Amino acid sequence: MLYLNQPFAQHALIAGALVAISCGLIGPFVVTRGMAFAVHGTSELAFTGAAAGLLIDGNPIGGALVGSLIVAIAIGVLGTRERERDSAIGVILAFGLGVGVLLLGYYHGFSTAATNILFGNIFGVSYNQLGALVAIGVVVMIVMAFAFRPLLFASVDADVATARGVPVRRLGFVFLIVLALTVTAAAQVVGTLLVLSLAITPAAAAQRWSPNPITVTVLSIAFALVAADGGILAGLGSTTIKPSVFVTSISFALYVGSRIVGPRFARRRRRAVPDMRTADMPITDMVAPA
Repeated sequence: MLYLNQPFAQHALIAGALVAISCGLIGPFVVTRGMAFAVHGTSELAFTGAAAGLLIDGNPIGGALVGSLIVAIAIGVLGTRERERDSAIGVILAFGLGVGVLLLGYYHGFSTAATNILFGNIFGVSYNQLGALVAIGVVVMIVMAFAFRPLLFASVDADVATARGVPVRRLGFVFLIVLALTVTAAAQVVGTLLVLSLAITPAAAAQRWSPNPITVTVLSIAFALVAADGGILAGLGSTTIKPSVFVTSISFALYVGSRIVGPRFARRRRRAVPDMRTADMPITDMVAPA
């Protein structure tokens, strides 16, 4: 494509790759921990922060980041018990969206600035925004590299992890912060309304192919990369359809294909390697600290 030589297209592809890696890393934990609603709530309330940032300083990205972090802290404080988490998110979400609509009502600038918060504007990523995405991606990757094994253990069986000395509540809080950072980054590509297509769908598709946590994480990142950059490339070739539409469509197609083909592949692989020790090993034995 002719546009690939243009800085805006190169920035978009780099931003999409950074977001995909971050989403691919946290996605399996979001699915395993049953936190899809937390992603939804955090992304929706990033809109409130973005509206505040747009109104106060003309900086929706900074506002979205602050808003996401505040929501993550609120969920961590109010939803300390798993059964309380969804209700806490629902309460915060209802109030936050009302505040977001109020703030947006006071904004009298270009309407595209407001709609970009909801649906993304990947072709408008500036040098400063790209630098922010790099910083967010690096932080997410470093934290997940150090927390991967204990967080996986805590996600699979929190009670056993607590008994083995894993700081379950602290890890849960750290994960919420990482989730907030990732949601803010993903909103650059698909907007706050469609973050689920990168933060959950690739991981849900990856889990259909293998029970191994490492394999699932690698596939989750790969699927997120295909959806993000594939959607951006498709968007470059269209003058009427936003890239976020292609991103969500590719992500959904990967999920549907994985639902159909993935289990058959997994069964065939188990038959081909019947003596693989980890095939029937409880996941807690695979991730428990020595």
